[in-house]
Amino acid sequence: MGGKLTRYAKILRRDSTAAEKLLWSRLKAKQLDGLKFRRQQPIGRFIVDFVCLERGVVVELDGGQHAENAPRDAERDGILTGNGFRVLRFWNNDVLQKIDGVVNTIRMNCED
Repeated sequence: MGGKLTRYAKILRRDSTAAEKLLWSRLKAKQLDGLKFRRQQPIGRFIVDFVCLERGVVVELDGGQHAENAPRDAERDGILTGNGFRVLRFWNNDVLQKIDGVVNTIRMNCED
């Protein structure tokens, strides 16, 4: 299953949403406090939008479809949290309209 997830993650990276592209432009190349983030990263049976493995922080971006997927997202967040990750969720609109606030929230959650 790992190979299948990795191939799918590559497709997701290629087909990023506008919000994902914008946030990635602020996280890539260790721009946020020197921390390395990965995008569309397989973790267990999931692919997370962004992760800083060093600090155990997962960042998920939600579009309108996530409102109907809330129970599944909650289960997924619970599994990731149970595996030691802190999961942060942001609406795409917040990323697109309030990127500085989103980045600051991520920064605060990555502090030692």
